[in-house]
Amino acid sequence: MREQSFSILSETGIHARPATLLVNKAGQYESHIELHYNGKTVNLKSIMGVMSLGVPQGAEVRITVDGNDEDQALEGIAETIAEHLGK
Repeated sequence: MREQSFSILSETGIHARPATLLVNKAGQYESHIELHYNGKTVNLKSIMGVMSLGVPQGAEVRITVDGNDEDQALEGIAETIAEHLGK
């Protein structure tokens, strides 16, 4: 299992477009990928789950990845977050 924390710097937080990008990226991997925010955990492959968190600008989120391709999955998710949401 791998995990990494990220700061969401985008002015709009994780709204529909970046949420879709994250869900699509997560869907490319076999591993189970979860997004943790504010005491809640959702499957990163679920657009409804991700949107339900309402992650705002300035939030700290944690991604956990468990599975055969967890290294590649975490790297891909980290690149997507850095490119579209923060660091």
